[in-house]
Amino acid sequence: MDQDLAARIAANLDTVRRRIDDAATAAGRDAGEIRLLLAVKTQPVAAIRAALDAGTDLLGHNRAQELTATGPALAEPGVPPHEMHFIGHLQSNKVNQVLRWATCVQSVNSLRLATRLDQAVAHAGRGPLDVLVEVNTAGEATKTGADAAGAVGLATAVGSLEHLRLRGLMTVGAHSPDPAEVRRSYDRLARLRAEVLASGAPGTDEAHGLSMGMSGDLEIAVAAGATMVRVGTAVFGARPNP
Repeated sequence: MDQDLAARIAANLDTVRRRIDDAATAAGRDAGEIRLLLAVKTQPVAAIRAALDAGTDLLGHNRAQELTATGPALAEPGVPPHEMHFIGHLQSNKVNQVLRWATCVQSVNSLRLATRLDQAVAHAGRGPLDVLVEVNTAGEATKTGADAAGAVGLATAVGSLEHLRLRGLMTVGAHSPDPAEVRRSYDRLARLRAEVLASGAPGTDEAHGLSMGMSGDLEIAVAAGATMVRVGTAVFGARPNP
């Protein structure tokens, strides 16, 4: 393995972990409540492996084809144990590809997709699949995710599906230079989670997760209650061309 690459990624991971610790302290939170997911979009196996060797244990793929392409190499003997989440837009015809490698789908944005996942998990004969409902809390046309107004209804419907396990909500923060606007988009997700939990609907009692915050705004997300932040460029650097 390229030792310079490994050292750079390990150093960047340490920096991100310190940022999370500092943000948690500033918010009066326990940093142990916040998981770090490394978004590995376009990253080669060597870079992903370096991150695993440096101690990370949670990865996220945005693209089904990249997940499928890197999956075998990351399942080889000697690769450190880790979880793989799918965090990108998921097309129904890619569900089976994703289920082969992912332990959680964070981007459930419609009941149609949730039902397709439920059927595929049942057909595969595997245990319940962890899922998060993706919400477009910023209301931006360029973002995917359920509309905030329908998010609670979608979450309760997803929670009722036999082969899915609703673990919380996910969002991408507002694309704005105004930290207050970004914070509002994260606060909105936290309020929606509270509504889901308060609903008492079947299958919603484990929906505590808030997956939000990325390289540029993780501190804002932690202050708003994130239980998971998704970081890519702060660890790997600028993405290579696909």
